[in-house]
Amino acid sequence: METLHIEFIEVGADFLTAKMPVDSKVHQPMGLLHGGASVALAESVGSAASMIFVDTSAFEIRGIEISANHLKSKKTGWVFATARLIHKGKTLHLWEIKITDEENQLISICKLTNIILPKKNESIS
Repeated sequence: METLHIEFIEVGADFLTAKMPVDSKVHQPMGLLHGGASVALAESVGSAASMIFVDTSAFEIRGIEISANHLKSKKTGWVFATARLIHKGKTLHLWEIKITDEENQLISICKLTNIILPKKNESIS
């Protein structure tokens, strides 16, 4: 999160939005936003969004599958990722994450599945 300068900017009943700057830190060799940086943004937002719905003192969240389609390139500026809940089960959350630019043009669309696991009690021996 700190490395990519991801910042959460809005939360609602079924969504979470974050922004990330697009600059040389997240470029691939051709000077464009790296798909891996987009996926890291998407997973960060989708995983944090699941935290809204669970008791994090009792449960842990793990991303178990993510897919991404990169539709438009970006060289500079900002991208905004909004995770919207598709399915909220007891053990699985499914999120759609749309990554857009400042003009609301779709850059990437991702789908993330999170598993909700009970925390294990670790005893010190």
